[in-house]
Amino acid sequence: MSVPDAGPSVVAMTSAALPLPTARPRRVLADVLPGTLVRDVALVVGVAALTALTAQLRIPIPGLPVPVTGQTFAVLLGAAALGPLRGSLAQVLYVGVGLAGLPVFTGGASGWEAVAGASGGYLLGFVAASAAVGALARRGADRRVLSTVGAYAVGTAVIYACGVPWLAAVAGMPIGAALMAGAVVFLPGDAIKAAIAGALLPAVWRRVR
Repeated sequence: MSVPDAGPSVVAMTSAALPLPTARPRRVLADVLPGTLVRDVALVVGVAALTALTAQLRIPIPGLPVPVTGQTFAVLLGAAALGPLRGSLAQVLYVGVGLAGLPVFTGGASGWEAVAGASGGYLLGFVAASAAVGALARRGADRRVLSTVGAYAVGTAVIYACGVPWLAAVAGMPIGAALMAGAVVFLPGDAIKAAIAGALLPAVWRRVR
C-alpha cells in the first residue's frame, strides 16, 4: 500500500499560516540522540510499535464504523520526533507488519481485509501525515506551542483527507455523512491531543537546550 508524499505540498500550503522559526532544515528530537543507522532503525521500529500499542486503546462509538483510538497521537508525535523520512517509514512498517498478519491494527485485526475496510484510508493517511508533520518539525514547528498545535492540525487534516473519502466509498455513505462519522465526531479528542503535543514537544526542546 502506498500514497503520494503529501508532506512538501502540505508544508507549502500551510507554512504562511504557521509561525515557523525558519525555512531551513533543522534538527528534530531524534537527531539529538547519539548514533546513526542503529539509532534510526530502533526509532522507526519503536514508533511503529507505539502505533500498534495505541491502536489497541479502542473506544467504539455506537452507530459509527470507525472507533476512537490513540493512534493519531502516536503517529503525529512520532513524526515530529523522527522527521519526515523516519516518521513515514515507521508507518509503512506498521502497515506492512499488519498486512503480513501480525495483529497490530485496531482491535487486534490484521491482513488485507482490515486494510480494505472502513479504516483503511486512515492507515494511508498515517504515512502522508507523518511526512507532512515531520517536514514541519524539520523547520522548527515543534519548538513552540502554537506552531506545534498548528503542525498537529495539519497532520490531522491530512489523515482525514485520506480516511473520509475511503470511508465513504467502503461504507457506501454520502461524503457529508462520512465527514461527520469519520472526522467531525473526533475533533474534540483531536483538540485535546493537539494541546498535549503543544505542551510536551516544546518542553522537551527546552530540556534539550
